[in-house]
Amino acid sequence: MTTIDAPRSPRSVARKRRVNWEKWGWLYMRASGIVLVVLIFGHLFVNLFLGDGVKAIDFAFVAGKWANPFWIVYDTLLLWLALIHGANGMRTIINDYARSRFRIVLLVLLAGATIALLTLGTLALTTFDPCPAGTPADLLPSFCSTL
Repeated sequence: MTTIDAPRSPRSVARKRRVNWEKWGWLYMRASGIVLVVLIFGHLFVNLFLGDGVKAIDFAFVAGKWANPFWIVYDTLLLWLALIHGANGMRTIINDYARSRFRIVLLVLLAGATIALLTLGTLALTTFDPCPAGTPADLLPSFCSTL
């Protein structure tokens, strides 16, 4: 006679636990979504309401903002959370609708695009210098002091 274990009984064979990536992806989407709402509304408030509105956003405005390390960290956090949030959403769509080799190709392309955009965006934010040394004065913005 064959017996079947109760559904919730512990397994007799010890299995190695795996990381549940879908669960962590789901949790990331919820947590990053909440943080993104706060960051985006803060970004919009500072850029559109505290100053002279959208007409004041130009190279000098961005250069002045990125001269402060707080805004570099703020914008980098916004970039990383938004890009990974969007890539995770695209990963979910690809997993839902694509099959076999085509799915793998799309996931690899998505990972490559995400890594490239994160790298380029982070480099732009962290290495930005509106007044590089050795640049001719006629090419520099008006707010750069000429020595």
